[in-house]
Amino acid sequence: MALLADDARDRVEQLLLVTERLAALIGEETRRIEARQPPLDGADSEERNRLANAYRLELTRIKHEPDLIAGAPPQSLALLKTRTEALNAVLADHETALSAIKLVTEGLVQAMADEVARQRNAGQSYGSQGALEPRPLSPTVLDRSA
Repeated sequence: MALLADDARDRVEQLLLVTERLAALIGEETRRIEARQPPLDGADSEERNRLANAYRLELTRIKHEPDLIAGAPPQSLALLKTRTEALNAVLADHETALSAIKLVTEGLVQAMADEVARQRNAGQSYGSQGALEPRPLSPTVLDRSA
């Protein structure tokens, strides 16, 4: 969804609103991650996705057509630059929080896989041909050591 603006000033003002709201939603999601609460869902999640898509599309349009904002007041452009820098800072914090979740999740998955492998290999014996005999598959039960 692209912004529908009357002129450069209107486009910059709309982009400011999108930038501010997107920063607020991403900041809230980061706060929820750090507080170990569920991520945004429902209408907030859909709004964040729509705004992120609109923001990306609008920046791409402006990159290819700089005249779209060339006539905007300098103070509006300066404010947009400031708010964009703030959004980038919020995005960096969000990326750090997501990276931490990813690291923990991957560690848990690896620990469970190691425990499953340990349980499956326990008690194997060599057969008459000198090779490990396959054990019949049984359901894996994860205990507190996993």
